[in-house]
Amino acid sequence: MFKTILVLLTGVISISFASIFIKFCDDVPAIMIATYRLGLAAIALCIFFTMKGGSFRKIRKEDLILCVIGGLFLSFHFITWITSLKYTSVTSSVVLVTTNPIFVGMFSYLLLRERQSVELVIGITLCFVGSVLIAVGDSGIHQLAAVDSGALKGDILALVGAVMASGYLIVGSRAREHIDILTYVTVVFTVSALFLVALSVIVGLPFTGYKHTSYVFMMLLAIVPQLIGHTTINWALKHLKTSMVAISILGEPIGATVLAYLFFRESVSFLQFIGMVLIFAAIVTASRKGKKELVSR
Repeated sequence: MFKTILVLLTGVISISFASIFIKFCDDVPAIMIATYRLGLAAIALCIFFTMKGGSFRKIRKEDLILCVIGGLFLSFHFITWITSLKYTSVTSSVVLVTTNPIFVGMFSYLLLRERQSVELVIGITLCFVGSVLIAVGDSGIHQLAAVDSGALKGDILALVGAVMASGYLIVGSRAREHIDILTYVTVVFTVSALFLVALSVIVGLPFTGYKHTSYVFMMLLAIVPQLIGHTTINWALKHLKTSMVAISILGEPIGATVLAYLFFRESVSFLQFIGMVLIFAAIVTASRKGKKELVSR
């Protein structure tokens, strides 16, 4: 269990850098950022998968369908969430997009029949309260009602991103029961990349002409949050309940908020600090009963 939590923690720290890298790509449209992120990651994985002698022929039809669905969920998650960062603060966006445990907790029981222990319910409650406190403590949230309609749009997009991330985690949890991690992430990331490339072409977005630094940060997006972060999180889906993984991802707002302060001087209020403490408590509480235990059907 310790090894699993350690790997998951590595993934959470890695994805915490995503919003920072995205903010530095201010001249690149959100869809194109997602395209480069998934495209570069998919190319690297396909090369490694081929070198390892992997084969897609062994994948069951049912699991392949799940991988395709997961790839689409991932695409829409990145489109909506990355777009939200163009309108609202790092803290608000990351906190709202990581409210997915609320959706995962409901959907995983209804669709996967996963029992939700008392510890997980308490964890979900703590993470929800913590997320609200962080959002309320953010200056952008205070101004939503009267002034900043753009921030409101960003917050709504971040919430939609949370729903898409929930679908991605639930589908991944089922697919990972039969597919090894390398095969799974290779298929899902490739499906997502192909969809985003096609969408970029349809929309008419240019693939070149951006700042040199933007390409550097998009490459870092592919390596750190995507290849390291998402791969370790998908690995954990085979060993932990979907709800546990989703709650652990709530550590991302803490890392992202600290990094946003260091790079962009986005301040952390007292309420945000209390919210971070509650999220830490949620992760510790939920991890006590995090192993998978499916209801018999």
